[in-house]
Amino acid sequence: VQRFISEDRLPHLLLYGPPGTGKTSTILACARQLYREREFGSMLNASDDRGIDIVRGPILSFASTRTIFKKGFKLVILDEADAMTQDAQNALRRVIEKFTENTRFCLICNYLSKIIPALQSRCTRFRFGPLTPELMVPRLQHVIQEEGVDVTEDGMKALVTLSSGDMRRALNILQSTSMAFGKVTEENVYTCTGHPLKSDIANILDWMLNQDFSTAYRKIMELKTLKGLALQDILTEIHLFVHRGGERVWLRMVLERPNFPLPLTECFLLSTVDFPPSIRIQLLIKLADIEYRLAAGTNEKIQLSSLIAAFQVTRDLVVAEA
Repeated sequence: VQRFISEDRLPHLLLYGPPGTGKTSTILACARQLYREREFGSMLNASDDRGIDIVRGPILSFASTRTIFKKGFKLVILDEADAMTQDAQNALRRVIEKFTENTRFCLICNYLSKIIPALQSRCTRFRFGPLTPELMVPRLQHVIQEEGVDVTEDGMKALVTLSSGDMRRALNILQSTSMAFGKVTEENVYTCTGHPLKSDIANILDWMLNQDFSTAYRKIMELKTLKGLALQDILTEIHLFVHRGGERVWLRMVLERPNFPLPLTECFLLSTVDFPPSIRIQLLIKLADIEYRLAAGTNEKIQLSSLIAAFQVTRDLVVAEA
């Protein structure tokens, strides 16, 4: 983009990707390089309305008039262009074609699939991926330093983890936590966003693997009610434990089992990463089914029972293999 601007050959742009990754900031930075402050009239930010009327009205009249007394082109920015109707996009296609000589268009959207192919082919596409921690941390540290916020190291990790590459979300969480608690620690960040703490997830895993069904169900329901946790969030966090391997969980073999090879009082350490592959695959399929049923709007209590049942069946399979 920098080279396009320096060579004065800026094409029509289509910037797409998840929110908070710098799409709007990028084009505004380009606009500041192209125009001086008082020339910002050469730029139309047509983000307020996305029907066909805005294309036939303000955009058409803006693009069709030439700039007098100075060279260069006008810039039309269409933010959230994926919300434009099909008719508006088709109308825009003709406008782009007709006034390429003196106007450049920049479309910004989250979902490329919602932009018609005819518009995509007229623009140079740039995908903005989720930001990596290496890019986010220096910027967050700059904001923290400027604002004088008290942030611990685990608090910073929690900010980066929960924002999932969305810089805007990271800053919002930082601000909310700072205003609510004064100090930004891991626990405060998780509490502020309503996400289950890692210690809570470890407890839930411990109960599902080591307690009988009724006790595990009662304890998890109490924790959910006490902390206001959603089963969807619990499921997402548990999936990370199962999929990537999380903290180690004691699986106690203290149930009365005939033919059990170990002494009944003995425990062995089961790291979630050490599930045998065949058993882990079965468990992941069950977790996926539960998530699908939750998304379809089923009863949370029944799905929680299903989750506990999946882990207890897994436990029995691990024991049988042992």
